[in-house]
Amino acid sequence: MNAVVNIIRRELSAYFATPVAYVFIVIFLVLTGVFTFYLGGFYERGIADLDPFFRFHPWLYLFLVPAISMRLWAEERRSGTIELLLTLPITLWQAVVGKFLAAWLFLGIALALTFPVWLTVNYLGEPDNGAILAAYCGSWLMAGGFLAIGSCMSALSRNQVVAFILAVVVCFAFLLSGLPMITDLFSGWAPQALLDAIAGLSFLSHFADISRGVIDLRDLLYFALVTGFWLMANMVVLELKKAD
Repeated sequence: MNAVVNIIRRELSAYFATPVAYVFIVIFLVLTGVFTFYLGGFYERGIADLDPFFRFHPWLYLFLVPAISMRLWAEERRSGTIELLLTLPITLWQAVVGKFLAAWLFLGIALALTFPVWLTVNYLGEPDNGAILAAYCGSWLMAGGFLAIGSCMSALSRNQVVAFILAVVVCFAFLLSGLPMITDLFSGWAPQALLDAIAGLSFLSHFADISRGVIDLRDLLYFALVTGFWLMANMVVLELKKAD
């Protein structure tokens, strides 16, 4: 675990050593404010909850998380520092997990900085703070799933732009998988079990349950499995790309 902790420290310091981290945080906070108070009609609804705030998180993460994850491995491969990293006394899984946890903690910091919205809704009314806390946890878990996908896509290419586009496409597929526009393509010829499996892959449906304050073990297990699967795929890709 010491190796993982050292990698986390290295990556986090690299984030805040450049303006990238601050620009990302500012953009994230501004967009959450715009979506919550203008598009979500926070004041006009007259309801003391944060549904307008969390409703847009999946779509914010769709573009902002790949923007963070695209440099995780693509930059290492482009600059050649990946060889130096892997020659250190660490295993491949430690490197993958360490870089992932550092980026995930960074996303957690950005999410935590939205606390004024929570204070605002408590000032204006009496919300269910337990449900809000659950929604924050669900949002962070969902960000971890997006990040694991983006990390794997970053390992596929030396080009950060290509990694960004690949991550957006795959994450978009996971978002839409439970919507009728996707399931209708399979209805009529695919068995019901396959339709249920495709619908069950949707980030939106699993996050929607948690954002309402319903902590279901199946939703937690879903995000854990998605994150774990893509981190395993990340390690496989790196093993295959070692010769490149």
